[in-house]
Amino acid sequence: MTTTAVKKEGPAAVAPVPTVGSHVRNYWRRVRGGDIGALPAVLGLIVLCTVFSIMRPSFLTAGNFANLFTQGAAVTLIAMGLVFVLLLGEIDLSAGFASGVCAAVLANVVTVLGYPWYVAVLAAIATGVVIGTALGFLVAKVGIPSFVVTLAGFLAFQGIVLMLMKEGTNISVRDETLVAIANRNLSPAVGWLLFAVAVAGYAAVQLLRHRQRAARGLLTDPIAVVLARIAALAVILGLAVFILNLERSRNVLVVSLKGVPIVVPIIALLLILWTFVLQRTGYGRHVYAVGGNTEAARRAGINVDRIRISVFVICSSMAAIGGIVAASRANSVDPNTGGSNVLLYAVGAAVIGGTSLFGGKGRVLDAVLGGAVVAVIDNGMGLMGYSSGVKYVVTGVVLLLAASVDALSRRRSAATGTR
Repeated sequence: MTTTAVKKEGPAAVAPVPTVGSHVRNYWRRVRGGDIGALPAVLGLIVLCTVFSIMRPSFLTAGNFANLFTQGAAVTLIAMGLVFVLLLGEIDLSAGFASGVCAAVLANVVTVLGYPWYVAVLAAIATGVVIGTALGFLVAKVGIPSFVVTLAGFLAFQGIVLMLMKEGTNISVRDETLVAIANRNLSPAVGWLLFAVAVAGYAAVQLLRHRQRAARGLLTDPIAVVLARIAALAVILGLAVFILNLERSRNVLVVSLKGVPIVVPIIALLLILWTFVLQRTGYGRHVYAVGGNTEAARRAGINVDRIRISVFVICSSMAAIGGIVAASRANSVDPNTGGSNVLLYAVGAAVIGGTSLFGGKGRVLDAVLGGAVVAVIDNGMGLMGYSSGVKYVVTGVVLLLAASVDALSRRRSAATGTR
């Protein structure tokens, strides 16, 4: 029996460089094995936009395109926090009214007490941290199921909102900085500047990662695939900025409406932050480990209780930011802030985007994609004149389909041994 020695050159062996064809085949193999990621959400978004564009040409206007961002911003932000809880296989039914409580604190501090906007924002986020700590403690330390704890929170926070709103009053938010968050736009020049920074930053990260993996002898994506990702992002963002920079006002002499909504870079920055936390830090790896197998994570030395508490803190903090955006968009806070369909849409956004209800699988990007799907459904069906009842039915069916795809993909993964 003979063996062939493989000579190493440099500090590490040179890994074989895959071709574009092999990369595509590997991706298709993963999809067939049940690892579909956000593919259903992306395809659904394309189909929905195509259908609404054909049936209602006004769906494609620059004004409506901008409305989609502001309309789905609060739900998307809350969904980003819910992703962390869902990664552990837990649930937070109180996130909607938690955002309402934080929005009520914001309105009282800035309007009733007269403090500056930044004090009000800090007070609202601090309230979210306190809420998340309390919920996480009850789940992790006391051992009460998250469904029960957050259901109690759902009821209690609704009552707290009523008390903060003096049993039904409406508190206006007139601070210019707070109002600008969801109602003002960046100048076209600033929009293009952010576009250049985003594309350059993404390109630098992708190319640096490719170079580092190649230098260590690790398997890398073909450089053509890396460049294609960068080009795709540049095209998508460039088209979005171009459309948003178009004049959207019906009377330019009175007011000019053009530019990227201010809430868009806020969502983008939070997306980058939480994606980095989940994918590039030890904490993120611990979250996935606990969500995948709690007992194995505990035996590996991970402080499971601390991870559980922390995800509820993140969830409620993001709910607070969502409440701030909602208060900004409405220019006020009332007892219904955070109620109605906010929680349902937020959970639906996370699941529709690809985050598993069973824990261990999901990304913050899923919340953004799912939030876009929910916003497109709500906006498109509104343009077509459908009632709220029809919107709820359609959104519920889409959520059920997403959950079914998740369950079937997990079953497929288990059958093929890829999970």
